[in-house]
Order: sequence, then structure tokens, then C-alpha cells
Amino acid sequence: MGRFKQLQNLFKGDRIIWIIFFLLCVISVLEVYSSSSFLGYKSGNYWWAALYHTILLGIGFLAMVCVLNVPCRYFKVMTPIMVPFSLLLLILVLFFGSKENDAARWIKLFGIIPLQPSEIAKGTMVLATAHILSQLQTPSGAHPKAFKFVLCTAGALILLVLPENFSTAALMGFVTFLMMIIGRVPLKQLGYLCSTIAILAVVAVMLIWAVGKSSSELAQQQPQDAKPTTEVVDGRQTTDEIQPVTADADVKPVKRGGLLHRLDLWKQRIDNFMNKEEVPPQKYDLDKNGQVGHANIAIASSHFTGVGPGNSVQRDFLPLAFSDFIYAIIFEELGWFGAAFVALLYISLLFRTGYIARRCQNTFPAYLAMGLALLIVVQAMFNMMVATGLAPVTGQPLPLISKGGTSSIINCIYIGMILSISRTAKKRATA
Repeated sequence: MGRFKQLQNLFKGDRIIWIIFFLLCVISVLEVYSSSSFLGYKSGNYWWAALYHTILLGIGFLAMVCVLNVPCRYFKVMTPIMVPFSLLLLILVLFFGSKENDAARWIKLFGIIPLQPSEIAKGTMVLATAHILSQLQTPSGAHPKAFKFVLCTAGALILLVLPENFSTAALMGFVTFLMMIIGRVPLKQLGYLCSTIAILAVVAVMLIWAVGKSSSELAQQQPQDAKPTTEVVDGRQTTDEIQPVTADADVKPVKRGGLLHRLDLWKQRIDNFMNKEEVPPQKYDLDKNGQVGHANIAIASSHFTGVGPGNSVQRDFLPLAFSDFIYAIIFEELGWFGAAFVALLYISLLFRTGYIARRCQNTFPAYLAMGLALLIVVQAMFNMMVATGLAPVTGQPLPLISKGGTSSIINCIYIGMILSISRTAKKRATA
């Protein structure tokens, strides 16, 4: 009886959220172990990738338990601390961040611990937006000033993320917009915002098409007297590499540096997504668009019921099978039922958090819980759309399932905050 009471004291908060969290973690460990077999083969240690990921989830679990024991009213106190801290980290990573494919996304604490400031910025944006909307809430909805404050605070964070990580910036902007709808910001202001974003999007696409270069254009700029250069990273390409269009998969087109490379990358991804053609399997060029091709093969190979856990074939060919495209491996191994079950877990997380938010008497914990749930679920749905070919390729991992570092731990903290709200937020009086 005493041990049962100790377990109850440990697993505080909403039990359904706990069940969803543990199911996602179990699926994560199994699929990361299966999809990282190529890395295990290269390193000679088949368990290392899964063990490292399990350790990170363990650290995230400890952080989650610590956070869920913090009363949710203290989260509001963190807003004036986290906003300048996140802005500082985003500025530091722009100038001193570790560059990967000409994009600075990481900084190393004490020269050892890798940290991705954009992950912290996402949570800070939700925290600040919830704070502003709750403080300026009136019986008829949010005060018109709330829109301006949210736009300035969230906009500053999003603009600093945008140059190096467009998909994360788009995710942050979309979640902020949804939170403003939930926070009852006047529809007139939201309409102006949508119009402005549409105009900016058209201008951005025109700029990308005018300045950016496609793979074929970059390949044509390859000096004829220069020898082809080869670049092998762990035997495979990474997400942000420019895909070659030449017959030789080892020949890389000229890569432009800085922002020009980002524009080239965005143009290629949009072009690949928009110009889909029915190509016979024997004529499909996997060197040109290998990620999408192998992901489609993985899904088609599932034969509805899946090939069984650990029996994936495409994990050895699909770049970043353990991260960006892990959902395709889930499809291949667990079939349509397994893939649908994973999607259902995220949807259940959103609906259960909505139930928790409706029970809150105060608006801040309700908005914060919904914002965190939307952050996780929207990213998950977008990752699934990329893996199934419904959206352009990005670098967004599948929350709580993909192999990761900073993102795995911080997503656990988000779950801990939702559990804290379910446990400590003042409940509405019921009839």
C-alpha cells in the first residue's frame, strides 16, 4: 500500500496524459532502435543510438517530474525571464552558432552540451502569448492591445528564427495565430494579419524564385574544368543538402553560401513538391529525390499490415530515418493501423488538453496548456504530412518519437507543464 502511494505521488496529474506520454516513449525507443540500425552498423555498436535516445528520454522524464510538481501559477513569473533569455540565445546562435549546411542552429554550452535555441524559443512564445492574452482578457474578448503585444513579442522571436529555420518559424507563427483565435482576439485584427501574411508570402515566393537556384541551375554552374567533388557524411545525405541531378550521385552542384544557399534550398523543396509527376518505378531517380522516394517505398512496402517491428528495409536507404522520416518507418513496420494509432495518440493529447483547459477557472493556465499541446500536435501532424508526401520536406522531427537531443527533453518539459496545470490549476465550479 505504501509503495502504491509513492507511485501515486510520483505520477501526479492527468492519468490519460501520462498514458499517452508512455505509449509515445515506448514507440519511440523501439522505432529509434530499428531505424538507426545503419548507424549501429557503421559504428559497430548496434545499441548505442537507442541507448543514447533512452538516456535523453530518462533525463526528460526527470525534468518532467520536476516541472509537474511546480504550481502552474509560477509559470507566469517565468515570462519576463524567458523572453529576454530566448532572444539572447537566438542572437548568439546567429553569430556564434555551429553551422550545418550553412544554417546556424546550435550552440554548445561550456563547449560540450549542444543546445538548439529555437526549441526554447517555441515554448517561450507560447508562454508569452498565454500571459498577454490572459492579462488583457475582457468579458467581450481580448483587448485590442493584446494583438499588438502578441505581435511584437512573438514576432521578435519568430523573425530571429526565420533566417536559419523557416519551418520552425512557420510552426511558431501558426501556433501563435491559433492561440489568438482561442484567446478571442478581434476577428478584424486577425483578418488584417492574414492579409498581411498572404502578401508577404507572395513576395517571399517571388524573391525565392527570382534569386534562388534549382539543382539543375546549380549543376550547370559547375566549372567544366573542375573535378567533381564528393562529400560523404555517414554514408548518406542529410536533410538540408542540395540534391544533385546528375547521373553520378557523388557529383555535387556548386553550393552557394549564406542566405543564398537557404534560398536555393527553399526553391528546390517547393519545386520538388509542386512539380510531382507520375514516374514509372524503373525510371524514378532516387539520387535526385531520395528522401521522398524511399519514404514512399517504405509506405508502399507496408502492405497495409506492416512488415513487423525491426524488419524495415528502407531504414538502410532513407536519410534521417530515425529523425525527420521516422513516421515512414513506422508505416513500413507497423502498417496502416500502427501509423493511425500514432496519429490518434497526438490527437488524443490535444483533445485531453482541451478538456483540462476547459476546467481551468483562470485563463492563463488554460491558454498555456492549449498552446503547448498545439505546439506538439501541429508539429507532429506536419511531420506526418512530410513523410507521406502531403507537404514539402522540412527538418521538423516527430515530437517525443524522433531521435533528438534538445527537442526530446524540452518536449518532456512541455508535457510536465500540462500535467502541472491539470494538477494545480484552480478548477471551475461545477453544478
